[in-house]
Amino acid sequence: MSHNLVCLRCGGSLSALSLPLSRRDQCPECSADLHVCKMCIYFDKSVPRQCREDGAEDVTDKDRPNFCDWFKPSDTAFDSAANTEADAAKDALAALFGDDN
Repeated sequence: MSHNLVCLRCGGSLSALSLPLSRRDQCPECSADLHVCKMCIYFDKSVPRQCREDGAEDVTDKDRPNFCDWFKPSDTAFDSAANTEADAAKDALAALFGDDN
């Protein structure tokens, strides 16, 4: 079954991976872990515990792989605007410290 999932970190296509994603699945482009809270449809920064699923266990680090049985990958987890801001901040730091890379 085909899907339109993209990596949370880099936006790379995950169509080569089969669903459901396993705890060990990583992005083929950037090696980011994919079975993480921030990649889930229930992840929501505006609610307590940042999870809209009441039955889910509390996960402290939302960027690390977990064993949550409620995990369902979101096709909207990648935020290109946030990545653009992060890249701009990295460029500003590089300019500040004279790093040409």
